[in-house]
Amino acid sequence: MKWQKLLLSKLQERNGKKIALAVDTSTKQANTLLIQNIIKLFGEVAPQSLLVQADFKIRKITSIKEDQISYYTHGKSSYTEVLEWADQEKIDTLFYITDVTGYFYEELKVNNEIFWLVPDEFLPKVPFGKAIRVA
Repeated sequence: MKWQKLLLSKLQERNGKKIALAVDTSTKQANTLLIQNIIKLFGEVAPQSLLVQADFKIRKITSIKEDQISYYTHGKSSYTEVLEWADQEKIDTLFYITDVTGYFYEELKVNNEIFWLVPDEFLPKVPFGKAIRVA
């Protein structure tokens, strides 16, 4: 099954749930067209979703209809703030577009369903949740 069909089915299965899509903005090396297409898919299938732009901190939280993503060049990424926010906001499922090279506090309790959307040919082991290669 191609990743597009898998992602579509994951979104459809979670209809009526509180969903967020986080985008790791810590580098300009990202495939921005791919990311825009994923955001567009979320906007069509799960229009109530929130879009979180984050690197070592949350930069912006908007409706999924937001189409302006700002990328940075420092390469530093932390997942802690986004994961804590998702827990506080009672997000049922968090999808996170990242290369999974960021860090998080090991004491962090993750109570949400997490899907790591990895836009790379190499699919690293994820600390928790499930990884989906979207390249």
